[in-house]
Amino acid sequence: MQPRHYNARMKLSVLDQSPIISGHTPAQAIAETVALARVAESLGYSRYWLAEHHSTQALADPCPEILVGRVAAATSTIRVGTGGVLLPYYSALKVAEQFRMLEALFPGRIDLGIGRAPGSDQRTAIAVGGGRYPTAEEFPQQVVDLVGFLDRSLPADHPFARVTAQPAGEGSPEVWLLGSSDYSGALAAHLGLRFSFAHFISAHGGQAVMNAYRERYRPSPREPRPNALLTVFAVCAPTDAEADRLAGAIDLRRLRMEQGINLPVPSQAEVDGYAYSAPERAVVARNRARTLVGSPQRLHGEMLALAEEFSADELMILTITGEYATRRRSYELIADAFGLQRPAAAATAAAAVA
Repeated sequence: MQPRHYNARMKLSVLDQSPIISGHTPAQAIAETVALARVAESLGYSRYWLAEHHSTQALADPCPEILVGRVAAATSTIRVGTGGVLLPYYSALKVAEQFRMLEALFPGRIDLGIGRAPGSDQRTAIAVGGGRYPTAEEFPQQVVDLVGFLDRSLPADHPFARVTAQPAGEGSPEVWLLGSSDYSGALAAHLGLRFSFAHFISAHGGQAVMNAYRERYRPSPREPRPNALLTVFAVCAPTDAEADRLAGAIDLRRLRMEQGINLPVPSQAEVDGYAYSAPERAVVARNRARTLVGSPQRLHGEMLALAEEFSADELMILTITGEYATRRRSYELIADAFGLQRPAAAATAAAAVA
């Protein structure tokens, strides 16, 4: 494997789960997503991905395929996509149609990230699945069919070979497989697709998954070489101490998740007033392994080190704090630390709507 070089000019992107902070409505959370996308574009981020979650009081977006269109319409240069569509719930043809439509509306700017997780508790997953739990047994064939519909490349003996995903056209969205284990990495390598590893879900073992993806990669007409993206959870503030304080929102959110408590993201005031028990502090300490917290200088070094450790081509950042303003400021500080190049047109547009 050829040595890779990592520096401040590395491509950075954003993953937005549309967090609902306590005291705010889901509609406000969606509005904040659109506003943050404009800011991210003005700062020079490369992609803006939207996640799918169901019946979750802390997260507002159950249908990223719709929100992608809104965010793409509110921006002009940044790539917009999903992180991701939970394919086991859906028809491969219908997803292909949705994203061919998005590609027709916003040519050359659409990413289709797909995953196989349920995205909620078992009861909700069965409800979303129309009465059946969405197992991943058919996921590999779903991915093959999805790409075949997108690219009009289904083999002649396929039962749906004569079915055309509309609107037909030359362009096609980038397809990424998402995962936090070796399953999706191995499938992406086998099918010749892009791969995104979720460090914010699984902080351990990802290096082996990413290395195996590269080593076993089979070139495809769509992707002649491997492309690997690493998604990290990061909270940045002017000082390490302030960043640690702001990260308390995700600490408490994750604790509540493990306790089975379905509530909005705690506000900064709630975080500052919460008294942890000793067992709860142990949970927080364990979960901090999948969170990068600190000043711009500190995060710059830690993020580049992770990119090198994971042999990542790109880094994607997920940030949730107890205030929308501090979330936005975190992305601004990281962009400045990496010296992202700000597109003039996007910066002007962002200033006009600020």
